[in-house]
Amino acid sequence: MGERKQPSFGVNFFAGGAAGTIGAVVTCPLEVVKTRLQSSLYRANEVGLNTKNPLKLMFNHVNGVITILRDIRRVEGIRALWKGLTPNLIGIIPARSIHFGVYTQGKHYYSLLNNGVEDSYVHLISAGTASIATAVVTNPIWLIKTRMQLQSEEVAKRAVLPKYKNSFHCLTSVLKTEGLPGLYRGFSASMLGLVETAAQFAMYESFKKSLLNYRQKIADKSHPDGQAPKLTQLCKIEVKLILAWYDTTLASSSAKLIAAIATYPHEVLRTRLRQTPENGVRKYTGLWQSASLIYKQEGMAALYGGMTAHLMRVVPNAAILFVSFEFLSSFFNKL
Repeated sequence: MGERKQPSFGVNFFAGGAAGTIGAVVTCPLEVVKTRLQSSLYRANEVGLNTKNPLKLMFNHVNGVITILRDIRRVEGIRALWKGLTPNLIGIIPARSIHFGVYTQGKHYYSLLNNGVEDSYVHLISAGTASIATAVVTNPIWLIKTRMQLQSEEVAKRAVLPKYKNSFHCLTSVLKTEGLPGLYRGFSASMLGLVETAAQFAMYESFKKSLLNYRQKIADKSHPDGQAPKLTQLCKIEVKLILAWYDTTLASSSAKLIAAIATYPHEVLRTRLRQTPENGVRKYTGLWQSASLIYKQEGMAALYGGMTAHLMRVVPNAAILFVSFEFLSSFFNKL
């Protein structure tokens, strides 16, 4: 077995940040809707979903998301759909850069410790390591982003919440009123998110490998003599690129869909822990306290509040992220 070539941390660091930025800009409006539906301050705005018909339920969810998008634009203006984008982008660049940089390095080093074998366990541990490193650095940024997105004139007046002028004002206000620990509200819930990220990356690698093996089997059956049809070099490159993008899109979106649904309640808990204290009083103080309080006061459905908007954002975002990352990392590694 040949020696494993160490991936370039710099290339993967840059490619991860660039890919994350593209996805964040495109899907920011749905991120705003999702955050508001997760918050107790906006739960009353969610469309009624009292139906047992799954198709009608799905339609009501999607229609509710569209309605909220329209209402935000009408009441707060088009710019409100990108509220919190600045801290989001400030967070996305280091978050995706660190995550993909550490993940690719982790795959290399953990594979060496595993006798050169890169299996699902290596992917799980690498993704977990990358997630911890990312969360420690970026949690304060996500807290600011959450508070900016939850802010609107109507809710601020009703709940007597502080009005943040911009992201920097939000940062200084949190430090002044809640101290440094205030910037790490929701960190424990972020650690629960390790399960989602680790599962997503492990499934992505597995699905991508399965798709590649499937295509190889189809090719072997179609050309048992080993003689594939002759194609021009340009045509071969185009076909290979299309199949690679298709496989990456299918694998990444499927992995994210499964992981997001399975672990979604931690998203709601994280948002509640990060939301601005009402009248100076923190309603949600810890993971288990938050989960039990939400369940008692709002029911199990509240732990899945905003999930449709979340899935409408994260599934296409995952496809954009991984396709962009694979393309950029491949491109720069060839330079």
